[in-house]
Order: sequence, then structure tokens, then C-alpha cells
Amino acid sequence: MSAHEHITQRDLRHRSREIMDAVESGHGFVVTRDGREIGELIPLRRRRRFVPRAEFAAMSRSAPHIDAAAFRADLDAVVDNDLDDPYAR
Repeated sequence: MSAHEHITQRDLRHRSREIMDAVESGHGFVVTRDGREIGELIPLRRRRRFVPRAEFAAMSRSAPHIDAAAFRADLDAVVDNDLDDPYAR
């Protein structure tokens, strides 16, 4: 079997719930019509909302060092530090 199982358009129509459940659980399908590949059904990539502490710590150890003074100077160069009154007209 290839990376994605081939299904016909008719299979998709008649077994849509079963196929969509499989896609939701991570399986992909190539849809065919008259023996020609016409499309793919693949799961959407889900973004993680939580990164475990150990993984964050490991990523942080390999991150480049940031010079706080240079970072502040870069921000000051591009950001207007004068706060305007949003209600002043």
C-alpha cells in the first residue's frame, strides 16, 4: 500500500463517515474517478497549544544569546515611545 490508500469517488460517497473518521485519526486517502487520481484527503495539521517544560527548556538552551541593551536600542529605533491619548481629538 502507498502512503495514502486509494479510494474511488463512489467509496467516498458511500463510506464518507468511515473515511472522515479515518482522516480525523491521521490517515490520508487519494480519491480516484474513472481510474484517475483527482484529489487527496489528508488530516489538517493541528497546532500544539502546550509545550512541555522539558521541551521548552531544551529549545531555550540552544537559542542564541540576546543582548538586552542592543535589543532595547533596536526597539527604540523603530518604535514611537511617545504615547498618544487615544481619546484626544
